Formats: sequence, C-alpha cells, structure tokens
Amino acid sequence: MPDKKKKPDGRQPKPAKKNAMRSHSNSSKAQRQSLLAWLQTCGSIDTITARRELDILGVAPRIFELRHRYGHRIDRVWIDQPTDCGKLHRVALYVFCPEMEGV
Repeated sequence: MPDKKKKPDGRQPKPAKKNAMRSHSNSSKAQRQSLLAWLQTCGSIDTITARRELDILGVAPRIFELRHRYGHRIDRVWIDQPTDCGKLHRVALYVFCPEMEGV
C-alpha cells in the first residue's frame, strides 16, 4: 500500500505554512505580501524558490519595493543554486533582517 503522505510522484508535500503563503492573485501587492510572509517565517528565500513556490517571476522588483517603499531590511547574498533541471545558476538569496528594520 502506498505511503499516503507522499505525492503520486514520490515527493513529500510542502509544509502547510509555506503553502498558505501562496496567493490566488498575481498582483504586485499579493506578491509582496506572500514574499514578506515567507521571509518573516523562513528568514530567507532564493530567486529559484520564490519563482517555484510563490509563483513570483520578478523577484528583484518585489524585493526593491519591500526595501524602498516599505522600509524592510532585506540583504542580498549571491549563491550558486541548481534549477529543477539540474543546471547551476548564480542567483540572489534574500535574507530578512527584522532586528535591523527602522535603523
């Protein structure tokens, strides 16, 4: 009998709190909200994960808005990250710094 916790393709389901961060709207506002919720919960997100998990294709503009319009402290670190097809890319890892906000 198959393991009911695994998806049909064998992958583990995503944690509920991360799935709850997805929005049915694709507006800039909804993207900012889901991105900020992820950052506040998980602390960081890379470009590939934001595209795959949050369906945000333009991650950099949303980060720019969160930084400059809303004053959130989000640092960027460059990392090498494989895509789903296994190719290695240099992408941004955005790190949320709540203790630095308002400074």
